[in-house]
Amino acid sequence: MNDVPRQILELVRQRQAARADREFARADELRDQIARAGFDVIDTPAGTNLVAREKASTGEPAPYRSSDDVPSALAEPPTFDASVQWLVEGWSDDAVRGIESFRRHSGDRSIQYVVVDFTERSIWPRETQVVRVHPDLGWAGGRNAGLRRSAGRVVVIVDGSVEALGDVLGPLDEALADHEVGITGPFGIVTDDLRDFRESPGPDVDAVESYVMAFRRELVEGGLRFDEKFKFYRTADIEFSFQVKAMGLRATVTPLPVRKHEQRMWANTPEDERARLSKRNFYRFLDRWRGRTDLLVSRIDGEVDLG
Repeated sequence: MNDVPRQILELVRQRQAARADREFARADELRDQIARAGFDVIDTPAGTNLVAREKASTGEPAPYRSSDDVPSALAEPPTFDASVQWLVEGWSDDAVRGIESFRRHSGDRSIQYVVVDFTERSIWPRETQVVRVHPDLGWAGGRNAGLRRSAGRVVVIVDGSVEALGDVLGPLDEALADHEVGITGPFGIVTDDLRDFRESPGPDVDAVESYVMAFRRELVEGGLRFDEKFKFYRTADIEFSFQVKAMGLRATVTPLPVRKHEQRMWANTPEDERARLSKRNFYRFLDRWRGRTDLLVSRIDGEVDLG
């Protein structure tokens, strides 16, 4: 660490002391200060390493090109009630609207707000953790970058098109208190043949759409990730839901007070390109899961209303 500025070394020392005192929220704050200065903190069994990132043309640290390069908070105990995460490939004002709406209705919960930013926007609402990633990383890789920063007991993935109109986190937390439930959200879909999906009011569904989806961080600690071959968002949430269901857990619908605005990535992608990307993602999903009709709620014994 001979080439590291003295002030950065002092932040590292303070962070080590905070971790020793189990003040993990303070340690996270110090990690973020160090990251903004252009150094990634890597905790290993042998101690703490610092890795300097190259500078972008803006003078800020260069964006991450791999989700694995993002410093992980998963080895530490949760320090927030929930981590709520947005991915911004453009139209950052949509994410700002979402963050502010969640803050208005968070009550006295401790919330970590995370933005995975593909753009060069430099200003975000206060106390927002920003992870800047390279556009080549793609939608699923960007989501995994956010998962690595998750310091909340519950992780909530939110699309920029969604605005909270009331308490969202309370109902999600209550649903996930049932440890048979692995993933939940307000928008669920079902299928009979893994090809044609339709919306369903639940309670049990085959997949939860990523407009809002929530799951316990312990699943991420155990290795749950989005498939990074999904560069476009379509079907990536279905594939992710099937990973959760393959663990023997349920996917459920939890009604929430939210409003869906226009999904601007979809609206601003040319129709032929949307069709091409959606088809590619669907067949990627089908190639992996075509033999798992046993996971479908339509095949489960008992009365399940498919809507």
